[in-house]
Amino acid sequence: MEIIRFSDIRPEPWRNGGGVTRELASHPKAASAQDGAWDWRVSIADVSKAGAFSTFPGMERVLTVIDGELLLLTVDGGEHPVEKYRPFRFSGEADTSSALPTGDIRDLNVIARAGSFKGYTSIIELSKKRAHPVFEGQLAILLEGKASVVEGSAEEGADPDDEAPAAGPVELGRYDAVVGSDRRSPELLGRGFVAVVSIDRVTA
Repeated sequence: MEIIRFSDIRPEPWRNGGGVTRELASHPKAASAQDGAWDWRVSIADVSKAGAFSTFPGMERVLTVIDGELLLLTVDGGEHPVEKYRPFRFSGEADTSSALPTGDIRDLNVIARAGSFKGYTSIIELSKKRAHPVFEGQLAILLEGKASVVEGSAEEGADPDDEAPAAGPVELGRYDAVVGSDRRSPELLGRGFVAVVSIDRVTA
């Protein structure tokens, strides 16, 4: 079971100086969050100043405000108010700028190479009684509240390595991410909200 601790991630400044980004995951792994040498990336950004967004030619973006109230995006001349927990999809090569009518925000970014991968973001409310599994190709990020993660049960006829007793629950901190798996899929329990990011490979 793999957990990415938000507190361990080093923030990198934007190229335009308008904020900082913390990369949760990318494929293939890049030397820097800003070098663009990846086919997809999941990151969390702090936006502290209105201004232009960096462009990502050939990419598609899904942006979700996860802290703060509102981000006002202007994408190729059209205005789009992006409210908290409402994912917004747009082209990475669009001429994009932002305004902060209610103050600083933090957002979750999913950027994927168009035609090769497709990224999706869903906001899920957790339950203490019903576990939420995280499957292969997914990343679950705790946005608010309290949650723990456990290994799922081994399936009948599973690999002997999967039949060992599951590890006990592990507490998550805010913005910690759980990497999904189809072998003993991790399961989340708690109270609060989680962003489930899915990265699907596009097939011809």
